[in-house]
Amino acid sequence: MTEAFEYNITNYYKSYIYYFMIHLKTLGQLKASGYQSKTIKDELRDNLIDKLKKKESVFKGIIGYEDTVIPEIERAILSRHNMNLLGLRGQAKTRIARQMIGLLDEYIPIVEHSDLNDDPLNPLSAFAKEKIKELGDLTPITWLHRSERYVEKLATPDVSVADLIGDVDPIKAANLKLNYADERVIHYGIIPRSNRCIFVINELPDLQARIQVALFNILQEGDIQIRGFKLRLALDIEFIFTANPEDYTNRGSIVTPLKDRIGSQILTHYPKQIALSKQITAQEAKLSDYQKEHISVNDLLATLIERVAFEARESEFVDSKSGVSARLTISAYENLVSTAERRMLLNGETSTVARVSDLMGIIPAVNGKIELVYEGEQEGAAIVAQNLVGKAIRNEFLEHFPDPTKLKKKKDPSPYQPVVSWFGEGNTIDLLLLEDQKTYEETLNAVPGLSKLAATYFPKQNKTDQLIAMEFILFGLAENSLIGKNQLERGTQFKDILGSMFNESDFFGSTDN
Repeated sequence: MTEAFEYNITNYYKSYIYYFMIHLKTLGQLKASGYQSKTIKDELRDNLIDKLKKKESVFKGIIGYEDTVIPEIERAILSRHNMNLLGLRGQAKTRIARQMIGLLDEYIPIVEHSDLNDDPLNPLSAFAKEKIKELGDLTPITWLHRSERYVEKLATPDVSVADLIGDVDPIKAANLKLNYADERVIHYGIIPRSNRCIFVINELPDLQARIQVALFNILQEGDIQIRGFKLRLALDIEFIFTANPEDYTNRGSIVTPLKDRIGSQILTHYPKQIALSKQITAQEAKLSDYQKEHISVNDLLATLIERVAFEARESEFVDSKSGVSARLTISAYENLVSTAERRMLLNGETSTVARVSDLMGIIPAVNGKIELVYEGEQEGAAIVAQNLVGKAIRNEFLEHFPDPTKLKKKKDPSPYQPVVSWFGEGNTIDLLLLEDQKTYEETLNAVPGLSKLAATYFPKQNKTDQLIAMEFILFGLAENSLIGKNQLERGTQFKDILGSMFNESDFFGSTDN
């Protein structure tokens, strides 16, 4: 019997069992079926074991964590741990937590109308216990799908103990004519109502210390205290916390006793290679079908987008403790496509390819995604963003072409000489942002030696990609100070390096006048 056949039989059997089970409507029918209760941590563990044995992917779409974060999460699940995902913004912490519902059983039974998702075989609340005592095997049950077993709460300073744990409800006491010693006057908070669920608290350090203290017993002993009530509720919850290390100093901290009660703390990180970062961006960028059909993005441009983020994470002007989210490259990629699309529409063209000069369109996406240190604030967000694009171009240029500085030191013949000499003779070209494809091609081909240089270092490229390579060479030479580059209102002018020194600031890179 093949593995695929066994897998299909197993899935068919599971589907049949669930179909049979969810048609059970009373406690007596549930008992007769032989159903056995399982804690949520055992659910996660057993289903993970099943997936690992079948070599199935547990966290789909999570790229770059295959050998780091995901193994640690799997070990925490196998250990039945609550966990804290600690990392900078945009590192897929919440996405990982949301995908964990895929490790839950498809359906679980609960006592109908119970606030705490009571297990009919192990009821917790006074309501469920009384219902079972009154009706016995006729107690009605219903089935909860795993998609309804995920609860998420953003920690903010205004969150109260009543929000999380619960409080006495005087209106309920009055309506039911109960005294305040009766457990039924309690209105349970979001945590008890998340019994048998995955409960996520995002940005845990934002939660006030006195509120964090209220979580101690829930995590360790399972009991809660509400306005003098000491209830022994063995809540069955998988807690997942997320936190940004920067929050520890800026907005608060995780109190030590609470950290001590969290089984596993797992450090997340940004993609370590540009190739992985490109995969994430391609997966997450939201492009319309029209954009996908009519606008192409050369792999070189996709790489430059990622390099901007890598440069930002190393920049002296950007607060590295705050992090540079993967959302920067996603938004930048979307803006790059939209910049090319706008040009295409204005020129009445039916298709186009993103250009290096279109990178000017990503500046707004970069501005809102970086936290600047004092020196960066002095420069200004737009200037810093332009500098990051310039550095990305310069470093990517050196990945494909000889380093001009090393050529000078070795006194080797420079492959750039024909292009540099042409500009040195006083020639200039203007690459305008909205120029049509024909004009764009004519402008680049006007530079002697440029097409040959592109063909040498970017062989086997089609005509359109070669034009992108030619444009990239111009920007790369400018960033390496071999030719000059000035910003125009509607584009970029390339000229002799000496002439540009006396003009306005460069569009990409240098902030000198």
